[in-house]
Formats: sequence, structure tokens, C-alpha cells
Amino acid sequence: MRALAAAATGLVLALALVLTISATGAPTGGTSPKPLLTTVPAHP
Repeated sequence: MRALAAAATGLVLALALVLTISATGAPTGGTSPKPLLTTVPAHP
């Protein structure tokens, strides 16, 4: 019975965390105009 109560508590806490994060919304920001470097530069 203790395991069931612990699982229920964990589920409620996880759901509360997800709802809190989704309520705050995505952070406002933009993407960098510079592309990421995806290749290794040639060695001299």
C-alpha cells in the first residue's frame, strides 16, 4: 500500500511540474543568424 501511495504522489508531482512549465510558456527569443559549424576545418 505504501508503494501505491508513493507512486500516486510521484505522479501528482510530475503532473504539477509539467503543468507549471507549460503554463509559463516557451521563452521568447530568436535563432542565431550564424549557422552552426558542422564540419571540421581542414588541417594545414
